[in-house]
Amino acid sequence: MKIYGIKTCGSVKKALKFLDEKGINYEFVDLKKTPVGCDKIEEWLKKVDINTLFNKRGTKYRQLKLKDLNLDETGMKEWLCKENLLIKRPVIELDNGDMIVGFDEEKYKGIFK
Repeated sequence: MKIYGIKTCGSVKKALKFLDEKGINYEFVDLKKTPVGCDKIEEWLKKVDINTLFNKRGTKYRQLKLKDLNLDETGMKEWLCKENLLIKRPVIELDNGDMIVGFDEEKYKGIFK
């Protein structure tokens, strides 16, 4: 299982703490140190909707004033490719090929028993 995020993100911290407490092994990919490219974004978008993956509530979204641009799906995808901090975190790639975006403790309890 791979988890993509940044160490300082509150949701990522909660997810890692949850998994650590359950003794679940994972590989952590720091998006600041190892950015993902368009290929990975495209792969993820086959599994989740762009509105799930694109973080409109984060600091980077506000800093870049992207709300003013009124982006369509193509625009959002372009921004995700060039600015990984717009990706909603954490992104978890499960070993079975499924994917989880964000932290939801109840959802996690159902998946990681």
